[in-house]
Amino acid sequence: MRSKGMGTEMDMRRNAIKAMAVAAVISAHADHAVAVDYRKNPYTLTYAGAITKNEPGKVNIHPVTYKLNGVDISANVYTPADYDPRKTFSAIVVAHPNGGVKEQVAGLYAQRLAEKGYITIAADAAYQGASSGTPRNVDKPANRIEDIHGMADFISRYPGVDTEHLGLLGICGGGGYSLAAAKTDKRFKSIATVSMFNSGRVRRNGYADSQLGNIQERLRQASAARAQEVAGGKIQYAGDARLTDEEISKLPFELYRQGYEYYWKTHAHPGSTFEYTMSSLLDLMRWDATDQMELIDQPLLMIAGSKADSLYMSEDAIAKATGTKDKELFKIDGAAHIETYWVPKYVDAAIAKLTAFYARTI
Repeated sequence: MRSKGMGTEMDMRRNAIKAMAVAAVISAHADHAVAVDYRKNPYTLTYAGAITKNEPGKVNIHPVTYKLNGVDISANVYTPADYDPRKTFSAIVVAHPNGGVKEQVAGLYAQRLAEKGYITIAADAAYQGASSGTPRNVDKPANRIEDIHGMADFISRYPGVDTEHLGLLGICGGGGYSLAAAKTDKRFKSIATVSMFNSGRVRRNGYADSQLGNIQERLRQASAARAQEVAGGKIQYAGDARLTDEEISKLPFELYRQGYEYYWKTHAHPGSTFEYTMSSLLDLMRWDATDQMELIDQPLLMIAGSKADSLYMSEDAIAKATGTKDKELFKIDGAAHIETYWVPKYVDAAIAKLTAFYARTI
């Protein structure tokens, strides 16, 4: 889920107005927490329980920027309550979902893991969110994988980080890219995913392999979009971010229905929308997160909701991870895909599992 992002000042204003119009809080009941309006948080965080100010003896947030292959990367580093740069701490890199930004679910999990004593980092992907790069919202696997390597580069030099104790967490599309990064980047002592989304498989085959019949047609459209792009024409985008409530209700998959609610209403952020450059499909459609899964020899934990319509992707990946004997697919009972992003009891279950996993493996 992604969009044009902020290619121009007009785009920035349009996205901000759009997000402000839909930034609503959800009704609280036993299983739900009230989301945060990003406009009311000094760090534009959108999740319940988000940090509002840095205080001694508590988890603190540190906005940072750094260069990665000429692109300015915008990131947040979270430090634990007992942080002292003279001490040493294990660290965890957190990769955000497709079209998400660091202020949403990636920030929530980064903050919760910092509460468990880890230094964590969540960064906006290059060409997305508050990171630079044009055209906006290019979404190529090579870029997203490099983003993860880049987060590891940065956090490894952060005061107090023990580079021998570095973990990786990928959420949704960030989970698929984290699998790919960990195949070769052995700085990561272990890897975990939450609601892993195999972007290549879905862009190629459709969600739940529902578009196998028109792959070639979509490849021709992507090829034409690239030709137009390099000729100086208009950038073509895939992904419709302007659906009505009625249209959303008619979407065939729960992930997409709940995704619109999460990204456009309850946890809206101006840097996060659905569109991505159509030319990116040339790279996405020939890529697959599960290729060469045997290269992962680190401990692997994959977390997914038992009711998630995306569960098949985690099941496929874990079966192909033949290079490690330390692997587990943990299903959160009753959870759907998007619900693992914010529903307290499901997030709590994921954090408890992650905490025990990282304590043992990094």
